[in-house]
Amino acid sequence: MAVHYGVIGCGMMGQEHLRNLALLPDAEVVAIFEPDPVMRQRALAAAPAALLVGSIEELLAVDAIDCLLIASPNHVHVEQLEKIAAIRPLPVLVEKPLFTSEDDTARIEVLRQTYPAPIWVAMEYRYMPPVARLIAEAEAATGGIRMLTIREHRFPFLQKVGNWNRFNSRTGGTMVEKCCHFFDLMRLILKSDPVRIMASGGQAVNHADERYEGLQPDIWDHAYAVVDFASGARAMLELCMFAEGARYQEEISAVGPLGKIECKVPGPGRFWPEHLGAPPVAKVIVSPREPQGPRAIDIPVDPALLDAGDHNGSTFYQHQRFLQAVRGEGPVEVSLDDGWWAVAMGLAAQQSSVTGQAVTFPSRPQRQQHKASA
Repeated sequence: MAVHYGVIGCGMMGQEHLRNLALLPDAEVVAIFEPDPVMRQRALAAAPAALLVGSIEELLAVDAIDCLLIASPNHVHVEQLEKIAAIRPLPVLVEKPLFTSEDDTARIEVLRQTYPAPIWVAMEYRYMPPVARLIAEAEAATGGIRMLTIREHRFPFLQKVGNWNRFNSRTGGTMVEKCCHFFDLMRLILKSDPVRIMASGGQAVNHADERYEGLQPDIWDHAYAVVDFASGARAMLELCMFAEGARYQEEISAVGPLGKIECKVPGPGRFWPEHLGAPPVAKVIVSPREPQGPRAIDIPVDPALLDAGDHNGSTFYQHQRFLQAVRGEGPVEVSLDDGWWAVAMGLAAQQSSVTGQAVTFPSRPQRQQHKASA
């Protein structure tokens, strides 16, 4: 029997979710709340059997709904989760970032303690096939990771409804909106929490000539971040959002005493220039210290999944796992705590960039705020 979804927000990412849900035989979208008329019509084209409603209250009144997807702009996620909790607390897959400001920490803690159904934070980069392969083989390939490097060289932020993604106040800032994925991967791969972060970033190229209601976008387009973890491992992030000419969009490297494992992930195929032929195929490369000899493995992804979204098939695989959690057949793999850490690390990286100071983290993130250290 199919699990029936209610969807809140069907902009660019929401429509990717709809296309992937259409590929799952055990999922069906039965109701959609999307206030923008253009996005509403596009959503209906992707889910023609869905009922279009005018509010979250109307959506939650649809008896057939078994679970919810929140794919609305970042700054309304917490408010919408609280409304759902008060009216009809169904299982929820909420898009990243979970929240956008340290002021939301107490509200997230209330949800963590009282929400009676699963809340899964959509960190789909975990489910990219080459990233998942690296995660599965990293321990054996490295003998225990000591250094982890994540590089994303990609295109600028795309145009979205109301241009909400041009401003820190609505996104949480680039280190939250974009990089929460990578901070989540750091914790997942290293199996440890951060103790200190140092970062440098800013706006160098993108969006400087744009104006919206007289305001210039303040969203950053490049950054470095270095993170120390409780395990003793170190991680580094390198972000550039004016490098869409690169062959691979994401590259991850994990190194330990026995060797190195890497993965290389291409960007969306729809952006690959036709005159260059077929888009690149994702790869995993294992490089042992002894005996020396790198081994490269192609990690192809089903073309139907590549056509359904911009995230290397991961949105589809994420929903497969979420559906298991909805049915009680599997755990919530990306919890509210995971969502909190990903945002807290992003906010700390922005704070470090602005102040020029390292930022330390508490041991219990739900109870305290992180602090700058001299």
